[in-house]
Amino acid sequence: MAKNGGKNANRITLKVAETNPKFVGRGMALVDPRIMEELNLSAGDVLEINFKGKKSYALLWSSQREDYDKKLIRIDGYTRNNIGVGIDDSVIVQKVNVKKAEQVILAPTEELNIVGLEEHLPELLEGRVVGKGDVIPLNIMGRRIGFAVTGTSPSDVASLIDSNTEFVIGSVPKSAGKGVSRVAYEDIGGLKNEVQKVREMIELPLRHPEIFERIGIEAPKGILLHGPPGTGKTLLAKAVANETNANFYSIGGPEIMSKFYGESEERLREIFREAEENAPSIIFIDEIDSIAPKREEVSGDVEKRVVSQLLTLMDGIKSRGKLVVIGATNRPNAIDPALRRPGRFDREIEIGIPDEQGRLDILMIHTRGMPLTQDVDLASIAKVTHGFVGADLEALSKEAAMRSLRRILPEINLEQPNIPAEILNKIKVTKQDFDEALRDIQPSAMREVLVQKSNVKWEDIGGLQQVKEELAEAIEWPLKHGDLFAQADVRPPKGILLHGPPGTGKTMIAKAVAATSEANFISIKGPELISKWVGESEKGVREVFRKARQAAPCVVFFDELDAIAPRRGSEGDAHVTERVISQMLTEMDGLEDLKGVVVIGATNRPDIIDEALLRPGRFDRILEVPVPDKEARKQILQIHTRKKPLASDVDLDKMVEMTEGMTGADIAALVNAAAMTAIKEHVNLSGGGKLEVSMRHFEAALDKIKPRERGSGKKTREDPEEIS
Repeated sequence: MAKNGGKNANRITLKVAETNPKFVGRGMALVDPRIMEELNLSAGDVLEINFKGKKSYALLWSSQREDYDKKLIRIDGYTRNNIGVGIDDSVIVQKVNVKKAEQVILAPTEELNIVGLEEHLPELLEGRVVGKGDVIPLNIMGRRIGFAVTGTSPSDVASLIDSNTEFVIGSVPKSAGKGVSRVAYEDIGGLKNEVQKVREMIELPLRHPEIFERIGIEAPKGILLHGPPGTGKTLLAKAVANETNANFYSIGGPEIMSKFYGESEERLREIFREAEENAPSIIFIDEIDSIAPKREEVSGDVEKRVVSQLLTLMDGIKSRGKLVVIGATNRPNAIDPALRRPGRFDREIEIGIPDEQGRLDILMIHTRGMPLTQDVDLASIAKVTHGFVGADLEALSKEAAMRSLRRILPEINLEQPNIPAEILNKIKVTKQDFDEALRDIQPSAMREVLVQKSNVKWEDIGGLQQVKEELAEAIEWPLKHGDLFAQADVRPPKGILLHGPPGTGKTMIAKAVAATSEANFISIKGPELISKWVGESEKGVREVFRKARQAAPCVVFFDELDAIAPRRGSEGDAHVTERVISQMLTEMDGLEDLKGVVVIGATNRPDIIDEALLRPGRFDRILEVPVPDKEARKQILQIHTRKKPLASDVDLDKMVEMTEGMTGADIAALVNAAAMTAIKEHVNLSGGGKLEVSMRHFEAALDKIKPRERGSGKKTREDPEEIS
């Protein structure tokens, strides 16, 4: 500690802001670097933070350079709660000297079941500064439990915990739990802009209504949060309620519905009446689409009356005062349009799927209390979890933690009432746990259409070097070198069409793309989109592209593209395919931009595909997957015979000559047939011996499997002149 601290140290007023997620629960305050220079403060000093007479203590840390001269102090939700301060309030800060704590008496806010915890607290809390009345969060058994400081010795205002501090854990106080399970803004990752918007709309009117009176406008009445499930809509509403210290009324949409006439509306009125009496209040209506659907589309009388009741409550004659309504839904277009006008829901905020930085923030929040090993790199996990929402990332973190627990389970005696703390300390979450968890957890937005990633690698495909390079440029480069594309103002290709004779490896290439690219992968077999119901096929195409956009970066693979996109005007199938093509054309190059989505089509009949699809801007690159040449056939043979027990007389070069005109599928079938012949011989030989596939087996297989006659484009077997 610096010696010149104490009561006469310089006091300064700073504005409170939320802190960086990695400092949450560590009792640290991040201060404007300029203030630190002016007051000659250094990292590790102890600050007293005073708000209207209430005091708390924190260790000083320098803030980021962008906070320079902004006069901010960044403290977490626990420190803010200890002194009852909100974000944007002003606090008085001064440096103080503290004594080392000999003894600290803590009271947990809920019942604990751990033996020997007192011995491990010094290492958990070493370097923390505590004052009487503070609530300190600790991660115990994967839960965050608050401990209230009920006394310290010496009984100074603040004490510094070191490795020699003795801890006494008292009983759970009766008033426990208040404010411990608080959701603070730091517990929400990846929604920085959304949190800012919600705070402007809700926090300001509830805490400072005089601002709105001064500018002569009415405070906003409602906010509609919409977005895919699991992105944090309910969590955001809880955080706002906690940070504003407003009363929080949560309505689960369906729970107010009743079979008795007029009772549903009465329940709604009752909640609004109670919220008004206990203002400031926030009413949160989850799944609002279930109680306020479009009136012209529902047949039930109850829903229509509930919608009307909600409209009159939200826009009644009497001004509602300090009351804000937050609605949450993942189907905003199913809500009655009368609710979505200004004066009712003034602003609609989309809570979208988080980007890479957002995913990193969320992972940091969910792994905050985990004993991670050094090799866990959260940034690389954030990179490969495209399309994951907050709930998916939470599930991923929990799954990784469960895997680490499985390793230690054999050592735990489950008969014991309490588990010793030294066994708990052995649990460590490793990179391997996260890698294994990633295989099990799929992004929820893609659950219906996501395919299991194949294990086909580029090395498993012989030849086709040019096709491989083109696909790498189109799919992997925009993901890995996005900054270069932006710098050169280049748009990556939207679509790639692979065409060529059957069996040349078109679908296999798509499988390799799915396995090697870090993007999500949706596979659509052409004919499965065609439906007998009018409008159903087009809806299927729309859904595929909507999900792909949501989970971008994403690769959509259409196998047998000619089945759903034949030339218009040539079919007599009630114009289904014509409408499907029109839908595909607008999805691939319509008014709505297709960002981060690459479409791969595969066909062996490029001549019958509609020309409008084949223009640049839709399928930009048209790549031929040809019948393999000599070099490619050798690579394919090497791949397929890699694990076969070959005899010494097998000459691959001779086989390359023998397989002239064969495709990759033919060669695979040939090698398989040769191996089958060898097995048959081996089984029939009573003497047994070593199983070997020799050259004569390959020659016998070659008699059975001939290069097939192949039509490409208009050339068919019925047209011998064109083939010749």
